Amino acid sequence: MLGDCTRLTRYTDYALRVLIYLGARADGLSSIAEISRAYDISQNNLMKVVNDLVNAGYLASARGRFGGIKLARLAVEINVGAVVRHTEDGFDLVDCGECIIAPDCGMTGALRQALAAFLNVLDGYTLADLITKTGRT
Repeated sequence: MLGDCTRLTRYTDYALRVLIYLGARADGLSSIAEISRAYDISQNNLMKVVNDLVNAGYLASARGRFGGIKLARLAVEINVGAVVRHTEDGFDLVDCGECIIAPDCGMTGALRQALAAFLNVLDGYTLADLITKTGRT
């Protein structure tokens, strides 16, 4: 029924992968090319994501021959729910604006509640939780 609208975007996937990669490698700077090879993702796509994460304060970058990127904060200070909210354009699971039964339909409220629960769960995790193999259940 909802199809692809229930998935996070590839952009968010890449952002989380970059953060996890850098969080797991706390030994200095990494390059976009290195991350691109590790995940087999286009460098062009990663450059957009990394630039956005730098501008949002999640990553720090250093230019030059020995430059690269690293986390701008401790992994325990990076909230997964906040990252997902930042990287997703919107969370409209369905478009009820054009639906003729929208005024009498309970689906919008149910989906809004489900989305809130989804984000609430992600709010309970930090990047540190994601880079430990145990995680939380």
